[in-house]
Amino acid sequence: MQLPRQQSVERHSTRGCGMRAAVVPAFGKPLTFEQRDVPQPGPHQVLVRIESSGLCHTDIHAAAGDWPIKPSPPFVPGHEGVGVVEAKGEDVRSVGIGDRVAIPWLGEACGRCDHCVSGRETLCLFQKNSGYAIDGAYTEYALAHGSYVVPVPDGVDPMDAAPLSCAGVTTYKALKVAEVGPASRVLVSGIGGLGHLALQYARIFGAETVAVDVTDAKLDLARELGADHVVDARTEDVAARVQELGGADAAIGVAVSNAAFEAAYGALRRGGRLVLVALPPDGRIELPVFDMVLGGKSVIGSIVGTREDLAEVFRLHRRGQTRVIRETRRLEDVNTCFEDVLGGKVSARLVFDLR
Repeated sequence: MQLPRQQSVERHSTRGCGMRAAVVPAFGKPLTFEQRDVPQPGPHQVLVRIESSGLCHTDIHAAAGDWPIKPSPPFVPGHEGVGVVEAKGEDVRSVGIGDRVAIPWLGEACGRCDHCVSGRETLCLFQKNSGYAIDGAYTEYALAHGSYVVPVPDGVDPMDAAPLSCAGVTTYKALKVAEVGPASRVLVSGIGGLGHLALQYARIFGAETVAVDVTDAKLDLARELGADHVVDARTEDVAARVQELGGADAAIGVAVSNAAFEAAYGALRRGGRLVLVALPPDGRIELPVFDMVLGGKSVIGSIVGTREDLAEVFRLHRRGQTRVIRETRRLEDVNTCFEDVLGGKVSARLVFDLR
């Protein structure tokens, strides 16, 4: 007798019969923990035993229902999940049992629209996002689409791979969108979980770098990572300071601040590009149209990178070209971790260790 398709699964035996998951019960409420059955993958899915899961500010926005497009509670957050494939559906060909993979923000896309087939899959109107539209990686086991997980190369620590799966690939893509090249001047606004990686990618691309922040610790981190210029936005006029250097060819806006966006725009030289990455809940920016038109300046939105972008990010890290500044926490402390991020108490990135 032939089994139904959803039961035709290749698997390692999972440890025990249940799993613990951190769940958003309702917007604005503390996350709660639930004991759930370990799910079984469908034909195109893999079951991943989670080893690490990064905490992205997007997870906090999701739990609060901050954005116009909202998830539907209850749901499991997390889109920086890394772990080992324990089981897979019969139609999964790209990864195998025992492979270490990342579960990024792009949980799946249609694969057929003009965006998908032209290498812009993160613009697909039919995409589903991990930890938002589908349950994510704040759990011991997670389901993911087998074609949209990304293999993590040997030699890349799972604790590093988690932040690279969002903070890394997002800023790497932003540098690509900004068309950064050797000898260009790049401003990075906000040297936190995303910005400390954006700064490193700008250096890899051969750019002269300007780091902007409002805390001593983040400014010191920028210096440690080799920023050519460091600007304290508390005491200095960012636009004026950068214009003294000749202006920025590109500015990467990763600080969650409308004022920071506008200061970064003011720092652009003629022909410069402001790339917006951060998403303030009430995000607005006023632009001087006359200056923008005559100066040939651009303002561009950049969402996370593609699967290929993430593969490139992992290869760069494996070669020792990037450092992930992170702190390790336990998943049971997730609510305290949210408070620490919101209170500015985190140096760069928090990663939950589920091993």
